[in-house]
Amino acid sequence: MNGRHYLRAFNGILWREMLRFLSQRGRFLSALVRPLVWLFIFAAGFRAVLGVSIQPPYATYVLYEVYIAPGLCAMILLFSGMQGSLSMVYDREMGSMRALLVTPLPRWFLLAAKLFATVLVALLQVYVFLAIAYFWRIRPPAIGYVAVLPALMIAGFMLASLGLLLSSMIRQLENFAGVMNFVIFPMFFASSALYPLWRVREASVLLWQIGNLNPFTHAVELVRFALYGQVNLLALGVCVGCSVVFFAAAAFGYDPSRGFLAGRQGAPAEG
Repeated sequence: MNGRHYLRAFNGILWREMLRFLSQRGRFLSALVRPLVWLFIFAAGFRAVLGVSIQPPYATYVLYEVYIAPGLCAMILLFSGMQGSLSMVYDREMGSMRALLVTPLPRWFLLAAKLFATVLVALLQVYVFLAIAYFWRIRPPAIGYVAVLPALMIAGFMLASLGLLLSSMIRQLENFAGVMNFVIFPMFFASSALYPLWRVREASVLLWQIGNLNPFTHAVELVRFALYGQVNLLALGVCVGCSVVFFAAAAFGYDPSRGFLAGRQGAPAEG
């Protein structure tokens, strides 16, 4: 095997995921509608609670832009990562993943290519969301749209690796759909996606501690700082470290001889 074989396999996996995404228009619309609904609803909520219009230079606008908009970008990455892993469970049930994972290429490379394709799809969704949010006066500095790209990739890879790890433990499509909700919503609400954690500490020290231990919190903070041209080193370290751990565990889980699926239901694992 040489570099040409790796490149052809990578391109094939990437185009397969892109074509699947383009053919599923409902998936694209749902990925945009979800954060946009949160964006508009929280705008009305701030107006109702604080009694002011969310327009510059009010402090509510600053809080709204700095905390909620980056959190919703991370929400897109989270949902996209879980949906990409949901497709892995579907492919395993249909048998198409068996054909992919029995190729001579290393299993870790195939899984990494799958994750990269999932992250790329998520990036398209995030930038479309930011373009729409621009007309809702969510306007970070121009450099932020470029600086946030590596942060989105790192955070997206971490969240997609987590989804891949979950998919390696679950065999049936119906079970994974339930686990997605069990994982997504606690991670989202017990984070700094919608409100600063220092305010949470005033109400509940336990929730503040959970939020600090939540990997999604660090994904949000990484995106938030990058969107304004800054680097949060703690968030960067946590996201990179969790990405390595989640991906290594997922690669082990998809090992047919030693992984989480090995020998289940009296049959060999399908990848």
